[in-house]
Amino acid sequence: MNHPQSQSETPAPAPAEVSFWQAFRFWLKLGFISFGGPAGQIAIMHEELVERRRWISERRFLHALNYCMVLPGPEAQQLATYVGWLMHRTRGGIVAGALFVLPSLFILIGLSWIYIAFGEMPLVAGLFYGIKPAVTAIVVQAAHRIGSRALKNSALWAIAAASFVAIFALDVPFPAIVAAAAAIGYFGGRIAPDKFKTGGGHGKTDKSFGRALIDDDTPTPEHAIFNGARLLKVALVGSLLWLLPMALLTATFGWAHTLTQMGWFFTKAALLTFGGAYAVLPYVYQGAVGHYGWLTPTQMIDGLALGETTPGPLIMVVTFVGFVGGYVKAVFGPDSLFLAGATAALLVTWFTFLPSFIFILLGGPFIETTHNDLKFTAPLTAITAAVVGVILNLALFFGYHVLWPKGFAGGFEWLSALIALGAAVALFRYKANVIHVIAACAVIGFLARGLA
Repeated sequence: MNHPQSQSETPAPAPAEVSFWQAFRFWLKLGFISFGGPAGQIAIMHEELVERRRWISERRFLHALNYCMVLPGPEAQQLATYVGWLMHRTRGGIVAGALFVLPSLFILIGLSWIYIAFGEMPLVAGLFYGIKPAVTAIVVQAAHRIGSRALKNSALWAIAAASFVAIFALDVPFPAIVAAAAAIGYFGGRIAPDKFKTGGGHGKTDKSFGRALIDDDTPTPEHAIFNGARLLKVALVGSLLWLLPMALLTATFGWAHTLTQMGWFFTKAALLTFGGAYAVLPYVYQGAVGHYGWLTPTQMIDGLALGETTPGPLIMVVTFVGFVGGYVKAVFGPDSLFLAGATAALLVTWFTFLPSFIFILLGGPFIETTHNDLKFTAPLTAITAAVVGVILNLALFFGYHVLWPKGFAGGFEWLSALIALGAAVALFRYKANVIHVIAACAVIGFLARGLA
C-alpha cells in the first residue's frame, strides 16, 4: 500500500539538458568521492544520477549496470563511462571514465613514493604493522561477501572448492581457472540452467524518482544506435591505442624489459578481472611477486591497504605495483628512481583500463539498440563461484605472510593475530567502514611498535 507518487499524480518534469561541462564537473567530483569499492561507488552513482539529478532512469541505469557486470574490468568505472557516453557521445564516455581513475592515480603515485622512499622509518613501519592484519581480515570478508551472494547451490560450491584446490595445492595459473570455470558455466547453463542462474545483487525495480533526462521511453540517441562502420572505427582506434605504445616500448627497450613486460602482463590482467579487483589480485601476485619479482609479498599487502584507502576502483592497486616495480628495478638508472616509478605506474594504469573503454564504446550501441536481456550470465556465474575459492587462497597467502613473516620456522606474530581478529569482529559483527578499520589498526600498530 506504499505508493511513492500517491500525493502527486503528476510526475516531476524531466530535468533540463545537461551540458558537457556540467557533466565534466560532476565526473571530476565523483573521482574524489568514490570510496567504498564497487558496491559503494555504484550506490553513490545511483543516488546522484538516478535519484537526485535524474540524468538517467532506474531501468536504464540497471540495464547499463547489467552489461558492465558481464564485462571484465571495474564495473563502477565502466558504468560511469557508459552513462557519460550515453549523454555526451565518445568524449563524454572518455571523460567520465578517465576522471573516475585520475584522482586515485595521482594520489597513489604520491603515496607509493612515500611508502618506498620512507617505508623503513619507524612512523611508516609502525602504521603498516597494524594495517597488514586489517587487510587480511578485509580479504576474508570479501571472500565471505562474494561467496554468500554467489554460491547458491552445490554445483557452485563445487566450482569454488575446485578452484581453491587448483590454485592452492596445484598452483594452476589464474587464467586457466577462469577459462575452465567459464567453460563449465557455458555448458552447465545449457544442461542445468537452474544451477547457473545469476545471483544478481542488482535486481530490477519499478521505483520511480520522477522523469529522467534519459528515461525509459527516451529514444536511443543517434550516436548510440548500432552502426557497423562506427564499430569498426572504435575497434581500429582501440587496437592502435594498445599496439602503438607496446610497439614503442618493444622498439625502445626490447621485449624482455621491465616496462614492456608490465604492459603485456597488465593487458592480460585487464582481460581477467571478472568478479572485481579481488578476483584478479591472485593473478597479479602470481606474476608480479612470484614470476617477475617486481615487489615482495609484504609490499603487495601494503599496496592493497593503500588501494583500500584511496578513491577510485580497488584495481588501482596495480598503480602501486607498477610504481614499486619501476622504482625497485631502477628502469631509468639509480638517479631517476621516482621518474621510473611514476612512468611504470602510468603505463600500468593505461594498459589496465584501456580495454574497459573499448568494451563500453564497442558494446554500448548493441546494448542500447537491442534492450534485450543478456544471455551470457551462466559463464559469469561460474567464474564468480571460482573467484570465491581464489580469494580464499589470497586470504591464506596474506595471513601466512602477516602471522609468520619469517616463515613457519620463525615466531608467530601474536599481536598481528589479535589486530586481525579485532578487525574481523569490527567488519563482520559491527559492519564497520573499511577505511575506519584500517585507520584504527594503523594507530594500534604505530602505538604497539612505539611501545615495543
